[in-house]
Amino acid sequence: MTLRSDVAELLAGAGIVDVDVDDAVADEHIRSSAYQRVVAVTASSRSRDRDRAIVATILRDPLEMASKTAVVALVDSIAGKVTSPAEFRQWSAELLPEIDQLKTEGNREFIRRRIDDWLFHLSIRDGHIPTPAELATVTDWMQRRLAEHSTSPAVLALLTESGRTRKTRNIAKDRSRNRKLRTD
Repeated sequence: MTLRSDVAELLAGAGIVDVDVDDAVADEHIRSSAYQRVVAVTASSRSRDRDRAIVATILRDPLEMASKTAVVALVDSIAGKVTSPAEFRQWSAELLPEIDQLKTEGNREFIRRRIDDWLFHLSIRDGHIPTPAELATVTDWMQRRLAEHSTSPAVLALLTESGRTRKTRNIAKDRSRNRKLRTD
């Protein structure tokens, strides 16, 4: 497979006809934008059958940063659509052999951490109240996301006390205080 055939296949499979394949091959910015559009189409599909093949194709791009960014966007999108942590765990496990093909360990680790963060988030959404030790295993990004979006008083209290950064602790504290004002 060549970069040109990979890009052409991804665009055709997503039904994207307004991107010139040669321009995308020649310009990493056009290609990166095209990958983001492919990921958006892929994530909006009800079927997850082609996700692994699409990820494998994207990850063959010689510029790992563009391909990593696209795969992370797909992970984020699917995490927002699944109904349970088990469903996401199964879906992401199917991608791990493809992710392992990345040459740069930092890129492999980044995607794996993002998957772990989403599994943590989904377990909370499913009713799990984490311990401070469990909270310490997720990234600052996920802690901040939880502080900004969680509706659980217990989770907000935990983040207020045990969030890694001052910003996360303050967001959780403010949101917790505002929730109390609204319920009084």
